[in-house]
Amino acid sequence: MTPRPTAPSPSAAPPSGRRRSTAAALAAALAVGTLASCATGGAPDRGSATARVVAAGTAPTADSTAPTADSTAPVAGDGTARVLAVSLDGFNVAALDRLGRDRTPVLHRLLREGAATTHARTERELTDTLPNHTGMLTGLRVDAGRGGHGVTWNVERPGTTVQEAAGRPVGSVLSAAHDAGLTTALFAGKAKFRLFDDSWPGAVDTFVLDERPRSLVARAAADLAETDRDLTFVHVALPDLVGHAEGFMGPAYLDAVARTDRLVGRLLAALAEDPEDAAEVRVVLTADHGGRGPGHSDPTRFVDYRVPFLVWGPGVAAGDLYALNPDYRDPGRSRPSYDGEQPVRNGDLANVALDLLGLPALADSLLDADQDLDWE
Repeated sequence: MTPRPTAPSPSAAPPSGRRRSTAAALAAALAVGTLASCATGGAPDRGSATARVVAAGTAPTADSTAPTADSTAPVAGDGTARVLAVSLDGFNVAALDRLGRDRTPVLHRLLREGAATTHARTERELTDTLPNHTGMLTGLRVDAGRGGHGVTWNVERPGTTVQEAAGRPVGSVLSAAHDAGLTTALFAGKAKFRLFDDSWPGAVDTFVLDERPRSLVARAAADLAETDRDLTFVHVALPDLVGHAEGFMGPAYLDAVARTDRLVGRLLAALAEDPEDAAEVRVVLTADHGGRGPGHSDPTRFVDYRVPFLVWGPGVAAGDLYALNPDYRDPGRSRPSYDGEQPVRNGDLANVALDLLGLPALADSLLDADQDLDWE
C-alpha cells in the first residue's frame, strides 16, 4: 500500500472530528470469508455486451479488464475516511423481505450493522434514474426554478451538462473532492451517466462506463483493491435492467436482486484485501427509485419513491437512522415536500460523503446542507 500524504492542501477543510478506526475493527466487520463467498457466481449479465473505459488523460481501451489509476497521487483533506458510494438502480426494498437473509445476506448485514433505514425517499419531483443520480451527486432537488439541478430527462443527451440544465454553476461531490486534492472514480452502468463526466470535466480521475453489471463491478473491485481511491461511486444497474425487461418484483427481478447482493459483496471483499487500507473506508448505499410491475416513473407511488439509505463501516453506529436523527422525520408511507422536517433522502449522499471525507457541504445544496445527518 502506498503511504498517503497527511498534509492538507490550502483548500482542504478542517477535520470533522469523526473517529478513525483500527484495521482489526474493519477486518471483524467485513467478515472476509462470508463476503468473499458472496462475491462470486451468478447468472450472466443482462445489458449491453459492449464496454468503454474512459480514464482522465488516457484514450479509451476496448480490451481493458480494469481501469488504471495513479495510486501515488497527492491526497489532501484530513484523511478522516475514504468513501465507497453505491447506488442500486431500481431497487425495491420490499425485495429484501421476499428474498430473506439467505438470498440477500450482504444487504441484510449492511442494514443490520450500519446506520440505516429502508424508509428513505427519492427526489420528490421525479422517480427516474438520471434526475435522482444528479441529486445524489449535487445534494439538490430537481426543480431548477426552486434552486434545483434541472435534470428532468432520463436519456443520454450528448454534450449537455448539469450546469446548462440548472442555468447556473453547480458543484458535485466529485468536483468538491477533486478540488480538495482527493482522488475520485465513477463506475457507471448506463451511457447517460456521461452527463456527469461532461458536467465536471477533470473532476473524475477514472470514469468507467460498462453496461454489463458484473463486469463493471469487477472493474470497480479491482480499483478498490489496487488503489488508495478517496471517493468511489459505483452504479449497479442490474435490478433496473431486469425490472424493465421482465417486470419489477417478478421472479426474474428477485433473482437479479439476489445477484446484486453478490455484486455488493464483491465490492466489500475487495476492501478486505488490505485491512490497513480498508479501515479508512465507509460505505454509503442508496437507490434512485423502486418499482413494481412495468415501471417506476410515478413519483406519487410508494413503491417508486421508497428507497434505502445506509452508512456502514468502522465507527458507524448500528441502528435506525431516524432513531439516531430526531431532527429527521420518518415519513412512513407519505411523500413529504421539501418544507418542514425532512425524511432521509437519497440526495443526502453528496453531503454525507463530503462529511465523511472531512470536507464542507456543497454550496447552495439543499439536502443535508448542514451535514447534520448523524451515523455515530
